[in-house]
Amino acid sequence: MQRLHTLWIGILLTAMASSAVAESAPVFSLAWSEYPSWSAFGVAHEYRIIDGRRGKMGPVETKWGVDIELKEADYDTCIVMYGAGQCDAACLTNIDSLAPALARPSVAILPTSTSDGADACIVTGSIGDFAALKRQKAYGLAKTVSEYCFVRNLELKGEDPSGYTFTNMDPGAAALAMQQKQKGFDAIVVWNPFVLETLNKRDDVRVLFDSSTIPGEIVDMVTMARDSLKRPGGENFACAVADAFYELNKKLADPATADDALVALGEKFSHLDLESMKTVVKQTRFYSTPEQGMALFQGQELQDTMKKVVAFCVDKEIVENAPVLSYGDGEGSAALAFDSRFMQRAAAGK
Repeated sequence: MQRLHTLWIGILLTAMASSAVAESAPVFSLAWSEYPSWSAFGVAHEYRIIDGRRGKMGPVETKWGVDIELKEADYDTCIVMYGAGQCDAACLTNIDSLAPALARPSVAILPTSTSDGADACIVTGSIGDFAALKRQKAYGLAKTVSEYCFVRNLELKGEDPSGYTFTNMDPGAAALAMQQKQKGFDAIVVWNPFVLETLNKRDDVRVLFDSSTIPGEIVDMVTMARDSLKRPGGENFACAVADAFYELNKKLADPATADDALVALGEKFSHLDLESMKTVVKQTRFYSTPEQGMALFQGQELQDTMKKVVAFCVDKEIVENAPVLSYGDGEGSAALAFDSRFMQRAAAGK
């Protein structure tokens, strides 16, 4: 009886100490939406790697002395929230980080994945080649990675994108229209899970091209406001985000836990089953280790890619002017900096 009493006292004291740490820790918010490598943060909460509730802290947060508040929303809302200063950091692509960075100087603190087939142009049998595609409308979300994938694949084929018609439409609506065989929807450009869902529901459609032709160009990231990064605890928050991501990736890499972790990701990502998720993570290639992430941010390839991305965004009037970019420690006046320090610190554990 005495032992039981002592045990409960110990548990109570631990809980009280944890609560006191959470109350004193600086709070930073991360907005995320359902996407394979971004759903990792929701799963990290479920696995108690972090506790995404304000005022509660998991072991990674305790380690870095920060309280991570997760804010889940759809992707467009995450972009708006970040641009409006309603969160400290957000899960955004390299393309969609540019416009908000012009008004809110930003730092890319972590690459999470790259699209390697996850964005695709799906066509019906009436479109056998690019010449036939030219005579049809392609439906997808304009001024996003979908249109970028569309334009880049035309360029790779030596085609003039101005001769093709890309028509703005929500990807979910475009995919549903093709799945229901609505007239005129013979070409759509969408991302997963809409790609897999459409291919699974119609056996008479196929992928004409996808993002596997441009690996490393569509980069999924965590982007953080420079002002938030400079707040007390800001750099530790960036390290904690990276640390949590890599801890979840260890579970995905371990044969003993990989399937369960994939199923958990699938539950967050449009309720896809294990087999579908095995395909998804092949088409959405994770930067699953600090070494992979640092190699991307420190390499010349990303700098060359961002020149293409900026040119596309200026041409499509996603941004009024070409933002200044930098690669290094995130200091200075660049609108968007790619900073690998936080991955390095997460790898070192300090």
